[in-house]
Amino acid sequence: MKSLRTIALKEAQTREIPEITSPSAKISEFYGLNVFDKKKMREYLSKDVFEKLISSINQGELINHDDANQIAAAMKAWAMEKGVTHYTHWFQPLTGSTAEKHDAFFEPSGDGAIERFAGSALVQQEPDASSFPNGGIRNTFEARGYTAWDPSSPAFIMENSAGKTLCIPTVFVAYTGEALDYKAPLLKALSAIDKAAVDVCQFFDKSISKVNASLGIEQEYFLVDLALFNARPDLVLTGRALFGHMSAKGQQLEDHYFGSIPERVFAYMVDFENEALKLGIPLKTRHNEVAPSQFECAPIYEEINLAIDHNQLLMDVMEKVARRHNFKVLLHEKPYAGINGSGKHNNWSLITDTGKNLLAPGKTPKNNLMFLTFFVNTIKAVHEHADLLRASIASVSNDHRLGANEAPPAIISIFLGQQLDEILDEIEHSRLSKKLKEDNSLWLGIPKIPQILLDNTDRNRTSPFAFTGNKFELRAVGSTANSSAPMTVLNAIVADQLNKFKIDVDKLIKKGDKKDVALMTVIKRYIKESKAIRFEGNGYSDEWAEEAEKRGLSNIKTTPKALDAYVSEKTEELFTRTNVFSKRELHARHEILLENFYKKLQIEARVMGDVANSQIIPAVIAYQNSLIENAKGLKELGLSKEALATPLAIIEKLSSHLSIVKTSIDKMLEERKVVNKEEDTREKAIGYDEKVKVYFDTIRYNVDKLEQIVDDSVWPLPKLRELLFLK
Repeated sequence: MKSLRTIALKEAQTREIPEITSPSAKISEFYGLNVFDKKKMREYLSKDVFEKLISSINQGELINHDDANQIAAAMKAWAMEKGVTHYTHWFQPLTGSTAEKHDAFFEPSGDGAIERFAGSALVQQEPDASSFPNGGIRNTFEARGYTAWDPSSPAFIMENSAGKTLCIPTVFVAYTGEALDYKAPLLKALSAIDKAAVDVCQFFDKSISKVNASLGIEQEYFLVDLALFNARPDLVLTGRALFGHMSAKGQQLEDHYFGSIPERVFAYMVDFENEALKLGIPLKTRHNEVAPSQFECAPIYEEINLAIDHNQLLMDVMEKVARRHNFKVLLHEKPYAGINGSGKHNNWSLITDTGKNLLAPGKTPKNNLMFLTFFVNTIKAVHEHADLLRASIASVSNDHRLGANEAPPAIISIFLGQQLDEILDEIEHSRLSKKLKEDNSLWLGIPKIPQILLDNTDRNRTSPFAFTGNKFELRAVGSTANSSAPMTVLNAIVADQLNKFKIDVDKLIKKGDKKDVALMTVIKRYIKESKAIRFEGNGYSDEWAEEAEKRGLSNIKTTPKALDAYVSEKTEELFTRTNVFSKRELHARHEILLENFYKKLQIEARVMGDVANSQIIPAVIAYQNSLIENAKGLKELGLSKEALATPLAIIEKLSSHLSIVKTSIDKMLEERKVVNKEEDTREKAIGYDEKVKVYFDTIRYNVDKLEQIVDDSVWPLPKLRELLFLK
């Protein structure tokens, strides 16, 4: 009888590459085809309502009932012309994935039926809130929650083989008003950074009335054949290979990175890119990543709320299209031990409504002072709230990746590049002249800040937060993450810091200092106060861990303790000042994240035990029995002890590893029983991390040793060499 592994391998080896037909030879002709964007709004709406909707998108102005009805009718007309029958409020609950509840336009009417979509249905719906994570905000018998339309993110049509659905991006809140999603707090943080940045911009340019945070998200992922994926219960249930001896050839030759894209993968990339482009996702880049079977795609940067919606949508599209190609997308941060994991690099900057990037130096002293203001305040914000930024990227899956010699360490630091680092040092130690006129050069001995080009700062892959020319790159975000979490934190802390900066500068101006002198006085102080967070060296080195400790920087390596930053008094005050989270929302979110952490470890522990007990141990015993019969036969032939030594040694080695696996699984089960009795969520999460997870490495090590000994034909699970290198 053929094993599931054998059947899967045969199936994977005989795949045919589907033919891909693009909607048009020119991407520009089908880009945004399935999006109710401004062009389509202008076509389907009256001029008056169109202008009101644009004002709502740009300035957040409310849309009245009559206008909402007109917008809904226009959306319905556009969608139905494209064959849409249903609509849904598309939202991002704290499960980590997107959610949707479909309703038909169809309604019975007398003897017949009509298609109806009212403004009230566009603006608000009421999905069941009790079954989504809420951290104690809602009782299970209190089901009511609301989704509310976000006009700043355009509606889109999701196509499936069986039909099309109009998707309306929304926030999701409890009946009592607390946020139950990722989008609502992000929008509040973006409002805070807009106001704070505009207030500071007034020191330099009175014409600036709006500042948008922009974001470009690089998405890394692995591909595995669907048949091989289904033959690995650990991949199916946890997203990562809990067992598997590393292939003799891994990434050590560095031949996969930027190499020729395999034909089957290329067809998949073209297919999902076409679908993404139709949804207005501006994908620009595709390439092989470092690890075998690892790849990356990246869009052009967008306004941050839209960029995050697009990334969430992109992951969904990638999953759906993968099925057409008999692939499975692995977005887990560390699906395979021994090779690089996957991240989601977040490239963040601030853009004014006049088109200026506030993180790009200019050619004039005025522009350079403006750049320094936002540059230094960002550094100061990260220094002040490094632990909170660390908490925002914490997860059970990202714990595998951080500091694993392919990703930044858990120590939050900032890399600027030698040139900018030296400029800040020079400013810190320069002599500030208070005799300067406001329209003169900034201060005596000012170092010249050149126009920063993209290659003026090197890329430090060990830095969690690096300046890369005209933006900061948060490299520590995990590949499965919703970027709203770290971006909510980043925008909130920078907004708060800019507010403090304005207060500090205004105080000096009120005392009689010239504006430029006041600005530089505060900047100089901030440079000195935040110097500890700047690091230009190797973040992987033991020396850096020691140096970071001397500097007072935290090195919080696991999620349960990292998450404490969310409920510290300092964080509560920050989010209250910026109106992003209430204290109740923060504690609820903390509870949800802890619960998510221990439940995922709980699942991994169960899967590890199930697979080992039901597949690996029986396969090892069967092979061991064949060796025992072999040894008996050799002994009956009267062969010497030397001749029997090899089979007996193999039998003994199998028994030793098998005993450790079984004993460790049993101990892990008993430890789980103890930890499960813990009622405090934080203590339960720590218990799973420190008392249950500790058995994982021992079990895996011994199973992987058994894989190396057992006859390849009877090993039940597809091996890493098959998962990683099968074309």
